[in-house]
Amino acid sequence: MDIQDLYTDAVALLKQLIATSSFSQEEDQTASLLTRFLGTNHIAHSRRRNNVWALNQYFDQQKPTILLNSHHDTVKPNTAYTLNPFKPIEENEKLYGLGSNDAGGCVVSLLAAFRYFYEKKDLKYNIAIAITAEEEISGKNGIESILSELPDINFAIVGEPTLTEMAIAEKGLMVLDCTAHGKAGHAAREEGDNAIYKALKDIEWFRNYQFPKISETLGLVKMTVTVIQAGQQHNVVPAACQYTVDIRVTDAYSPEEILDIIKQHVPSEIKPRSLRMRPSSIDKAHPVVQAAIKLGKHLYGSPTTSDQALIPAPSVKIGPGDSARSHSADEFIYLREIKEGIETYVGLLGEIV
Repeated sequence: MDIQDLYTDAVALLKQLIATSSFSQEEDQTASLLTRFLGTNHIAHSRRRNNVWALNQYFDQQKPTILLNSHHDTVKPNTAYTLNPFKPIEENEKLYGLGSNDAGGCVVSLLAAFRYFYEKKDLKYNIAIAITAEEEISGKNGIESILSELPDINFAIVGEPTLTEMAIAEKGLMVLDCTAHGKAGHAAREEGDNAIYKALKDIEWFRNYQFPKISETLGLVKMTVTVIQAGQQHNVVPAACQYTVDIRVTDAYSPEEILDIIKQHVPSEIKPRSLRMRPSSIDKAHPVVQAAIKLGKHLYGSPTTSDQALIPAPSVKIGPGDSARSHSADEFIYLREIKEGIETYVGLLGEIV
């Protein structure tokens, strides 16, 4: 198909996606919209819960497979919106609407690229596409739930707004729920063992500690205490102080290694919520990275987390739109960015397949 025709269809589909509510765990209507789009374009597809996927027409089990992935769920619109978040408004070369930038532009651009290659014979790689749910909440009914349904993945291209530059590494995420334990007592007397003071010492460690290994692409592991709670009344020394730590893990460490080091230094009780959201990286010599270099794309390491963390294969993150616009009021994407996204994905795949 012609790129211009693919672009026209992509913009029309994105307008439909914007007009259809798709909050995380409530994406059934946009999943149905995506299946109708694929069916209308005579593309065989599958659906499980709110995840939709398809394989190229001449899929060959003897060939390696590239996965194209992005998400169709959105966050809820924040209170600063001045426009109707569910009304696609085209104005001044921009398309406004919730999810237009994160990650609707990537979804429709990846689908366009998939359609471009769908009927082509004698490709070196198979191409699979999965438009998945629950990315915004790292939910277990998103891409993780369909990995067993997909063919073995050789590598993945994950669509997120990056100004079509390529993230070749991405930080993982580990959230710790911590509790400093003390002993209750009356504040007016020398009683108890104040859990807040114990927590402060541990929090100071989280604030100042630097892990010795530094990632070439992602830099330092970053730890930030983000929530704290203790005490119920002014005259009682608290017996417990709970706090939460947000940790952005680089490819220099596994989450398990980070957790072990923390436990060696911090007396508080440490409970990780999950070790699922792992850091990712890909060799610069990989064909998809070399293709990006040939296309003049800037390579960088991403501090934000996406479904890359859940894909058990080498992956890159690239797509139209700007991460700085994600979750912002009156979200938008430039129409030219959608066309650039299609051209970028077609160009990358064209260099490889």
